[in-house]
Amino acid sequence: MTRLLPTSRTPEARSAPPLRWGILGPGWIAQRFVSALRKHTTQQVTAVGSRSMTRADDFARRMDIPVAHGGYEALLSDPGVDIVYVSTPHPHHHRCALDAVAAGKHVLVEKPMGLNASQAAEVFAAARGAGVFAGEAMWTRFLPKFDVLGQLLSDGLLGTPGTVVADHGEFFTTDHRIYDPELAGGPMLDLGTYPIAFASWVLGEVTDLHALGQAANHELNGQISATMSHADGGQSLLTTTILADTPTSAFIAGTDGYLSMPGPFYQPGPFTVTMRDGEFLVHDEEKGGHEDGLHFSAVEAARRVAVGAVESAIHPHRDVVATLEIMDRIRADIGIVFADER
Repeated sequence: MTRLLPTSRTPEARSAPPLRWGILGPGWIAQRFVSALRKHTTQQVTAVGSRSMTRADDFARRMDIPVAHGGYEALLSDPGVDIVYVSTPHPHHHRCALDAVAAGKHVLVEKPMGLNASQAAEVFAAARGAGVFAGEAMWTRFLPKFDVLGQLLSDGLLGTPGTVVADHGEFFTTDHRIYDPELAGGPMLDLGTYPIAFASWVLGEVTDLHALGQAANHELNGQISATMSHADGGQSLLTTTILADTPTSAFIAGTDGYLSMPGPFYQPGPFTVTMRDGEFLVHDEEKGGHEDGLHFSAVEAARRVAVGAVESAIHPHRDVVATLEIMDRIRADIGIVFADER
């Protein structure tokens, strides 16, 4: 019997109820987030806030946003904003998210939710107490192809998954902010979060791990490799680096077949399944970048806000905290402490 891959159940993005979004931190990822919302959804971007009025005005002009605020507090008190997208530098995610919750705003935070698991847990506890939505914009988890992948894993197509291998490496010049130790630089938070979150999503709780690190310079980690054992007996092998470009590919091996995702595995695109009996299945999806995928976390937030939920059903609080707990353990294994944690 010929096997068939499932189809995505991801709802049409324009069907999500519109919210009024405020952008906190007008940088590279914020520009792509706004572009994705405009291209694919009916969400409204009504304001932007920056510590620099000049930067806020410039971003508002370039992205056609009606209101610019020269300060985070002004944006958080704006009655024309329902939900805040936090895209500030990593060390500020935690504080900005807590301030948004305290102001009664729903909040979607660009990954990572915080520098560590305790920061994420604090934000989520505050959101539950205030009755507002708080989520992490780990855009990969919301993509239609990952809904397909989740279905075939639940259906047991691969048998029992036992192995995950994933990498994410990108070469950066030393003038990039990823080399700034004061901004929690290095590969972990920007790149490593993808393979780590992927492995824990597929194989579950991590019971044991061993990590090795390589320095980029005298004050910053440049590369991490980790092997992890999971509660159901599976193992994962993960690498991340800012010292070189890598294929950014991933595969899952199970008792009945294996699934291969070419790079970048965490973005829209195809994957293949090779069964142990030789059958070959293809999930045929056009490759895409940030502007083709960042909106899915936003419309999930909008749908959850509409029903009074405080977290995503796709990427719930426990998954966010679990990923950061693994990252904390890897950092402890190789001695990485971020500046704001000292």
